[in-house]
Amino acid sequence: MTGAGADPEAGPAREFVVEADGGSRGNPGPAGYGAVVLDAATGETLAEAAEYLGVVTNNVAEYRGLVAGLRAARELDPDATVRVRMDSKLVVEQMSGRWKIKHPDMKPLAAEAARVFPPGRVTYEWIPRAENKHADRLANEAMDAGARGERWSPSTSTADLDTGRFAGGRTATDGGARAGSGTGAETGAASAARTGAPGAARPPAEPTTPAEPTAPAEPTVPAEPTVPGATGSAADPTAAPGASASDTAGTRGAEADAGPPAARGDATGAPGPAGGRGAGAVEGQAAVGGARSASGGSAVRDGAGAAGPAGPEAGPRPDAASKAAAGSGAPGSAGSSTSSQAAASADVRAARTVASPGWGPPDMGAPATFVLLRHGETPLTPQKRFSGSGGSDPSLSAAGREQAEKVAASLARRGTVQAIVASPLARTRETAGIVAARLGLEVAVEDGLRETDFGAWEGLTFGEVRERYPDDLNAWLSSPDAEPTGGGESFAATGARVAATRDRLVAAYAGRTVLLVSHVTPIKTFVRLALGAPPESLFRMELSAASLSAVAYYADGGASVRLFNDTSHLR
Repeated sequence: MTGAGADPEAGPAREFVVEADGGSRGNPGPAGYGAVVLDAATGETLAEAAEYLGVVTNNVAEYRGLVAGLRAARELDPDATVRVRMDSKLVVEQMSGRWKIKHPDMKPLAAEAARVFPPGRVTYEWIPRAENKHADRLANEAMDAGARGERWSPSTSTADLDTGRFAGGRTATDGGARAGSGTGAETGAASAARTGAPGAARPPAEPTTPAEPTAPAEPTVPAEPTVPGATGSAADPTAAPGASASDTAGTRGAEADAGPPAARGDATGAPGPAGGRGAGAVEGQAAVGGARSASGGSAVRDGAGAAGPAGPEAGPRPDAASKAAAGSGAPGSAGSSTSSQAAASADVRAARTVASPGWGPPDMGAPATFVLLRHGETPLTPQKRFSGSGGSDPSLSAAGREQAEKVAASLARRGTVQAIVASPLARTRETAGIVAARLGLEVAVEDGLRETDFGAWEGLTFGEVRERYPDDLNAWLSSPDAEPTGGGESFAATGARVAATRDRLVAAYAGRTVLLVSHVTPIKTFVRLALGAPPESLFRMELSAASLSAVAYYADGGASVRLFNDTSHLR
C-alpha cells in the first residue's frame, strides 16, 4: 500500500473503481447509500460502505454514497487514481463539470466529494442501473437496517454474494479475515449461509413504456354527473385498495397504483414509495420509520473474488432472498429452481403490464412535485352551485376556514412543502394564506390556476342550469369545446391554460415540492393530463373541498399521479 510520503520508485499508483449509489423511499423519505471500492485490475472487492441517512432526497443519498466511496478509496491509498461508476446521470454530469449544480443541498456535497482526491485523479462514468448492483444492494441493506432501528453491519451484508463478486463460491475470508465488523474471521460455510438471509428489495429497471392507450368511446352521460367546477362538497372518500409495490432501492419519485380505481374516482392513494421511479401508490412517502444511525459502517476486504458480470435486467428486480430462491431452489431439485425462475419471469411481465408512462430512468433527478389543494368551503359550496372565475368571487365560510386550518396542520406535520402558489380568486388566496402562515412561507399568485369561467351559469345549481339552458348544457356535457351559456370558458380552453401553467411551474420549481391552491376544474385537469385521460374523465372524478392531490413531473416529461382527493386530514 502506498502512503502519502511513499518512495516514488516504489511502483505506479494503484487504480481503484468506486461504485456508489443512494436511494430514498419517498424522495424525500427514509434513505441510505452504498459504495464499494474495487481493484481496477482484478475486480476484487476491497472495501464496502453503507449508511442509513434518515429522511433525505434521492440525490442527497447518491452524493453521500459518492463521498463515502471516495473516502474509502483514499483510506486504502491516498495516491491512487479513481474511476467512479454511478447510475446517476445527474451526479456524473455535475461532478464532471458538464452540468451546473443549482440545488443548495447538492453544492456542499459536490464540493466535499471534489476535495477527497486532488483534481485530475478522479474520473466519472455513467453506467446502467443493472451494472451498479453491488452499491445498490448496500444502499438497500442500509435502509432496511434503519427501518429496523439498527445500524448497517458489514458482517451481515450479502451484497457481494448477491452480485456475483465471489467467484466459485469464495468468501471474504478466503484471503484473510474480514475487517470492520469486530466479528473476526468468518468461515466459508458461514458466509455461504448468509446468502439466504432476507435482502433488500431491488428497484424496478426502466420498464418498457406501454403504448398510449386508445381513448374509450364517449360514454353515455349520466343524468346528473359530478360537475367539474360545481362547488358541491362530497363525503369523505375511502382509500382505494390499490396494490402498492415499493421501489425500495431508491425511489426516484414515481409510483404506479396497481389497484382498481374507486367507482367515483375519489380514492386516495395508498401509502407507498416512489422515486427512481418505483411502483407503489402514494403520498405518505416518509411514513417508513427507523432510527438514523450515528455513522456508516465500512468493511475492507483482502479476498480475491473476481467480479462477476452484471447481467442485464428488465422490469422490477427481486430482493436477495427471492434471487437466491430463483437461482437455487430446494437442494437437488431442478424443478423447484425452474418453477421459481418462471414465477420471477411472470412477475416481471406483470410489472411491465402495469408500468405507467410516469416510470423512467433513475438519473432524472428529483421531480417537481405539485401538491394540489382545493380551497375550503365557501357559502356556495354546500348548495352545489357553479362558482367559477366569472362570478361573485366568494370568500371562505367559517367551515372553510376551519378546513384550511386543518390542512395547514397536516402539511406542517409532513414538512415537505417548499413553496406555495395560489389562484388569484379570494377563496384560494385565503386558503393559501392560512397554510402559508402555518408553514412560514410566502404566497405567489398564478392566474393560470383560476377556475373555469362558467358564464351565465355562475351561481346556479346544476338543476337550475338544466331547466334554463338545456341545449347548452347538453352540448357542454358532450364536447370539451362547448362553452357555457353567455361566453364562458370551455374545458378545452381550460385544459390549454392549465397545461401552459403546468409547464411554467415545472420549469420554475424543478426538483421542489410546491403547494398549488386551486379549484375543481384546474386540479382535475392536472390529474387528467398526467394520466393521459380523455376530457370526459373530468365528469368521473370527485374532488372535495380542502382535499389534497399530488402529481410529480420529471425532467424527461413523464408524470406520476401520487395522490387524489385525500381528505383524511379533515376527519
